[in-house]
Amino acid sequence: MHVSTPLRRVSILAIDRVFAFTLMQAKDFFHLASLRYGKQLGQGLTPAFEIRLVSPDGKPVNSFSDVIMPVDGGLENTDVIILPAFWDDFPGLCQRYPQILPWLREQHARGAVLCGEATGVFWLAEAGLLDGKEATTYWRFFNAFKERFPQVHLNQDKHLTDADNLFCAGGATSACDLYIYLIERFCGANVAQAVARDILYEVQRSYSPGRIGFGGQKLHQDVIILQIQQWLEEHFADKFRFEDVAREHGMSIRNFMRRFQTATGDKPLHYLPRLRIETAKGLLSGSRKSIKTISYEVGYDDASFFARLFRQHTDLSPNQYRQQFQQARSHRVML
Repeated sequence: MHVSTPLRRVSILAIDRVFAFTLMQAKDFFHLASLRYGKQLGQGLTPAFEIRLVSPDGKPVNSFSDVIMPVDGGLENTDVIILPAFWDDFPGLCQRYPQILPWLREQHARGAVLCGEATGVFWLAEAGLLDGKEATTYWRFFNAFKERFPQVHLNQDKHLTDADNLFCAGGATSACDLYIYLIERFCGANVAQAVARDILYEVQRSYSPGRIGFGGQKLHQDVIILQIQQWLEEHFADKFRFEDVAREHGMSIRNFMRRFQTATGDKPLHYLPRLRIETAKGLLSGSRKSIKTISYEVGYDDASFFARLFRQHTDLSPNQYRQQFQQARSHRVML
C-alpha cells in the first residue's frame, strides 16, 4: 500500500457525553504511531505528527462517565478527524454544537480524512457528506440512522465502510482496525505492524480488515462493473481470464478494461492482485496456515512468486508480516 501525503495533525473531537475510552483509544493508537514513525524518520523520540483533542469551544468536556476531560484547543485545520462515539440525544447535540457540521464540510473539502465511530458516524451523515454513499454504524442505531438519513446507503452487514475519504466503523473493535489501516496508509506497513504489535491489539476477526480499502472504489454508477467487483471478491482465487469475464458480461476485453478503470480508478490487472494480497494479510495474521497454503488459497500456485508480490505491496515478506502478530500474541500471554 502506498504511503500518501505527510501526516501533520490528527484531531479527535471531544464533546459532552463522549465515551472517554473511544476518544483515548484513538489518541493512544495515533500517539504510538507518531512515536514509531518519528523514530523511523530518524527523529529519535520526537513524534512525527501531533494528535490533538479538540472541542467546539476549546473548553474541557464532561464525558459519559462524568470525567472532566481537558482538550488541546478548538476546531482547526487538520489532516485526519476522528469522531468518537457518544451517548446522548443527537438533535440536542446538533443544536448545542453548531460549529461541528461546517467544520467537517470545510475539512473534507480541504482533503482531510474523516472517521466516524458508532454514533460518531451521525455527524458525517448530518453534514450531508455521506449522501448517496455507503456507511455503517453500531447495530443498535440502524433504525434511527435509516429514519434520519434515508439518502445514505446504510450497509448493515459491514463493520467498516470507506467512501471518498469518509470512513465509518460500526464500533470500538472495528475502529481499531480502521486506525491500523490509516496508520499503514500514512506511515507505512512497518509502523502499522509495530503499533498493532505493541498496543495489545488482537486481530482475529470474522471479517478481513484489509478489504476496507476497496469500498471507495465502488462509488461509481456502472452497475455491470459493480457486479464484476462483487464477483471478483467471491472468485479472486479461481483460475479465470478477464477476456471470459468481459464476454460473460457482454463486453469486449478492450471495452471492459476501459470501463473498469474509468469506474474504479484502477486497472483490473492491478485490482485483482491487491484483492488477493489483502485477503492473504487476514490469513497470515488470523490463522496458522502455511505460507504455501495461503498462497494457493488466494490464487497463486507458486509460493515464491506470491512472496515477491506480497513484499512489493507491503514492504514485508509474508513471514515478517506474520511474525508481528505472533509477537503480539506472545506479549499478551505474558501479560
